[in-house]
Amino acid sequence: MTSTEVMPRRRAGLALGVLAGALALDVSGLGVLNAALPAVGKRFNLDDTTLQWVMIAYAVTFAGFLLVGGRLADVFGRRRVFEFGIALFTVAALVGAVAPDIGWLLGARAVQGIGAALSGPAALALLTEVFPAGPARNRALGVYAAVGAASFSGGVLLGGVLTQFLGWRSVLWFSVVVGVTVLAVTRAGLPAGVGRGGRLDLPGAILGTIGLALLVVGASTGGMLAGASLCLAVVFLLLFVVREGRTADPALPLDLFRVTSVRSASLAAFLQYMASVGMLFFAPLYMQGMLNYSPLESGLALVPMSACVFLTANFVTGRLLTKYAPRTLMTVGLVLIGAGTALWITTPHEGDYLLHVLPGMVLSGIGQGLNFPAMTSAALSGIEPERHAVAGAVNVVAQQIGASIGVAVMVLIAATSDDRLSGYHLAYLAAGAGCVLGAVIVAMAGRGASTA
Repeated sequence: MTSTEVMPRRRAGLALGVLAGALALDVSGLGVLNAALPAVGKRFNLDDTTLQWVMIAYAVTFAGFLLVGGRLADVFGRRRVFEFGIALFTVAALVGAVAPDIGWLLGARAVQGIGAALSGPAALALLTEVFPAGPARNRALGVYAAVGAASFSGGVLLGGVLTQFLGWRSVLWFSVVVGVTVLAVTRAGLPAGVGRGGRLDLPGAILGTIGLALLVVGASTGGMLAGASLCLAVVFLLLFVVREGRTADPALPLDLFRVTSVRSASLAAFLQYMASVGMLFFAPLYMQGMLNYSPLESGLALVPMSACVFLTANFVTGRLLTKYAPRTLMTVGLVLIGAGTALWITTPHEGDYLLHVLPGMVLSGIGQGLNFPAMTSAALSGIEPERHAVAGAVNVVAQQIGASIGVAVMVLIAATSDDRLSGYHLAYLAAGAGCVLGAVIVAMAGRGASTA
């Protein structure tokens, strides 16, 4: 196995840069087109119902193919699958950048999601190959997680700037440039890695992929389509669980969930993304709709949260992981995320940014910076190295379910109030309470467990 003990420090730094760049590409892909949606709708003359599929197409395939991506990386080799995923993402971004109609754009976005699902789990597994357990890995996880946790909101901001000054196609051209750059240095920075062989459980992979995809569709849409999708998702996921429990070489080894740290990390991932993406969903609605901010101003207003995430994860959490168990940092992180989200119940119709908006973002950002590296570390604790890719995929699946189903639930809660702002406040309160409850569960689950 390659480690920093035999890998020069310079090459280890290059490897971390490659992996963090790939993570930024994958995660920002979820939000980078948010600000460009009105321009896309105007270009192709789309209504809101059709326009939402520019986002959903990416989210569906990203979530749906994650378990397949993790299993492929473990079986066929991490770097090989990583390179293929980045290449697929980059080619799809190129197709989207020159798309002549909405059909081509939606298809490109769906393929981008598949590419991200292939490269993401492989990247996390490669990080554990390059950096041995201990302070070196904790510092690397801090940088990696800082980039990942800040990339969604950073992508929203970047998309707004590029769209305003260069047009919506520039957003996809930017992804092409980053993808080509990552591919160009992959071989120099990453170990080759070897697959451990074995079969790919194709029936299980198909059932799991369809089930997760339907789950995201159901959470992201409304009406009869949502109901039908969620019902079918339950059926496919139940069949998937039955299949995985019976096959000798499963796409998702169910025994992963016997490990306390994996369960706690999955819960922490779900709750962080529910609350943080929920804040990012409601933030522009509040700032543009009630504070009269422009799209660019509302994007810039989110910078402090991204900065807090990045600085905390990069300069604080890595050091704390050498002294405290991931469970402790997940617990504190979830409490801060919950408190920051709930603090937005003080936002009035004519609020002040420094007084009513910024404090909640700062608290949430610090909490995310603590939780993300800790949950990433916990997701791999007690798991054999040859299964790190699929274990990482499980954690990312939890993130995506939180970002889709969790936010959908927040929207439903907000809709229960006749007053728009009061509805937002109910959603913030529910998300905050969920995070605090999750923190209690994580703290209690670790007591007496063999895996912290």
